[in-house]
Amino acid sequence: MLPIFSKAMTLLKHQFPKLVTLIHVASNSQVDRYIGESLHEWPVPAILVPSGSTSTQLKYDAFGASQAALCTSGTVAVELQLARLPSLVAYRAHFLTELLIRYKAKIPYISLPNILLDSPIIPEALFQSCNPSNLASILERLLLDEEMREKQVVAAETLARLLHPSKSFHCSDLESHRYTPSILATSTILSYAKS
Repeated sequence: MLPIFSKAMTLLKHQFPKLVTLIHVASNSQVDRYIGESLHEWPVPAILVPSGSTSTQLKYDAFGASQAALCTSGTVAVELQLARLPSLVAYRAHFLTELLIRYKAKIPYISLPNILLDSPIIPEALFQSCNPSNLASILERLLLDEEMREKQVVAAETLARLLHPSKSFHCSDLESHRYTPSILATSTILSYAKS
């Protein structure tokens, strides 16, 4: 996904000359090395945010400092929603995998927040629509369209109630280690898997 994301940033840098990207790096030495090497050709300034238990707060600080997020599908989409960060989910796969998913998938969405809310709150650029031009266009709208941003923030409240009905989460709650977005995302997935 990184080459596609890089080309999207190239398209965005003219519209947003002060654009800086924060790249959350998984705690895997091979991934870390690959991303580090890729940054030599990254079109805008980038800050790497390490993963791991010692940098959890750093990750949430990065979420708080950001105006929008571009992510691949997974629990990170739930984390970003719970952090009230407007997002775009993007995903590409091998052509045959995409074909299989299109014909076998019984759900209209791929991101967990959209599945749980049964609504396309988070834009999804999947398969052939996951291209630099489309990603840049959606990100530009996400950065500039306050109504689009607000819909995601409001939906995040609903998502938080779905994940933990007895509490309504606010940013201060997300900073505690007990209710981090990753803990909520994981526990929700596990509870759905058990039912």
